[in-house]
Amino acid sequence: MLAITNCKIYPVDREVIGKGTILIEDGRIVDVRSDITIPPNAQVIDASGKLAFPGFIDAHSHLGLNESCIGFEGSDVNESTDPVTPNMRAIDGFNPLDVTVKEARESGVTSCAVGPGSANVVGGTFMAVKTFGTRVDNMVIKDPVAMKVAFGENPKRVYSNKGKTPSTRMGTAAILREILAKTMRYNEQLEAAAEDPSKKPGYDAKLEAMLPVIKGEIPLKAHAHRSDDIFTAIRIAKEFNIRITLDHCTDGALIAEEIAKEGFPAIVGPSFGHRSKFELTNKSFVTPGVLAKAGVKVAITTDSPVTPLHSLPLMAGMAVSAGMEHDDALRAITLNPAEIIGIDSRVGSITPGKDADIVIFQGHPFEISSKPWMILIDGINVLE
Repeated sequence: MLAITNCKIYPVDREVIGKGTILIEDGRIVDVRSDITIPPNAQVIDASGKLAFPGFIDAHSHLGLNESCIGFEGSDVNESTDPVTPNMRAIDGFNPLDVTVKEARESGVTSCAVGPGSANVVGGTFMAVKTFGTRVDNMVIKDPVAMKVAFGENPKRVYSNKGKTPSTRMGTAAILREILAKTMRYNEQLEAAAEDPSKKPGYDAKLEAMLPVIKGEIPLKAHAHRSDDIFTAIRIAKEFNIRITLDHCTDGALIAEEIAKEGFPAIVGPSFGHRSKFELTNKSFVTPGVLAKAGVKVAITTDSPVTPLHSLPLMAGMAVSAGMEHDDALRAITLNPAEIIGIDSRVGSITPGKDADIVIFQGHPFEISSKPWMILIDGINVLE
């Protein structure tokens, strides 16, 4: 058993503990309180003057799919040969030995959602992984967590250059509606075949991959920057009665009340860097705070490698400097992303029963000069 004592604890799911102890056993959190009697056989780590947080989580990244320093050989983020590729799986392109995984881990990012980019209307499935390990199969928390879809400029640009649909926003929406309708019909045939095997349709890998979407098991993960694209994503989700997350949500501050009314979560960012295309005109660190104040469940994303994943706590700090409440910003890189991608039973807060993914800092992680003092993933100190 491990006991981390005398630290200020930010559990996220309840009040801050001014000076407390975290008990860990077999990779899980056993207890978190200010008045714990430490078992005599426990290894004790005195964290006096330190701050303890849940491991940070990014709900939208391409970590390990677009490797550093390589170019084409390490670029496995977009299968841009067909606008509909739901049968692509992030697990088959992820390289856990890329240096960016280590950099993310050493900044306190202990989990993230990883998946395809936005070249295709339907790109494939995201998974959730820990950022420690050498074999992706052993790093997976949950697979799949979402199906990537993209609106706006990117699929238009990729496929109009190939002389294929979509070359317009109408084309993107039409393609998505078509694959959703086909999947619903395929599912109806499968259900009918349970009583009459002769009615079973021929195997279709794309439709099989889409079944969890129309069954409500995973959401569409909708790349949408502009307000019109955000509303198209919502419109289609409501038409087919399916779940959706609004990823990037760059225009979110302009339509915050409408998004709050619809009840879909927003994964906001990357808010740092140059406005490299028209649909990023309203990119701002103000957006996550405005959405949170409106009542939207907000996660902050780096969209790694657009912004390196190890900058996630800094991005939250910049959102605070732009007006986001401190507690909202912390929740936006811990419990909110865990809930949005469906892994909150294991990570996202310092709660008994959850994985012992804990980051301990000297100073607050939103401050650029602060450094991790200890990083635990499944109760193992992974800070080299």
